[in-house]
Amino acid sequence: MPQPRADAVLSAMADTEPTQRDGHIQAIAGKGRMAWQRDSDHNERAPAEGRFARWKQVIGDGLRFHSDEARATEVAVAAQVLDRMLDLGCPNSVRVA
Repeated sequence: MPQPRADAVLSAMADTEPTQRDGHIQAIAGKGRMAWQRDSDHNERAPAEGRFARWKQVIGDGLRFHSDEARATEVAVAAQVLDRMLDLGCPNSVRVA
């Protein structure tokens, strides 16, 4: 789940039927954003979500071939393309503060 915005508000039904998002907003309000990130494993999921977003942006949303063998080849080629892009100088993000 993406991080709720800093100005996120609870849904109208948060008291009776809270959503998963409501729970996250309440946890952030109670413990703070950094503690919520640690407790919800947000920092471990975010890199994987970024990789999938990059895959969809560069390669596309779905596979084009129909047979399992052809799909396996398509995925292998796409992964090599993305790895090569990283080798050629995609920036590495580093937290500074």
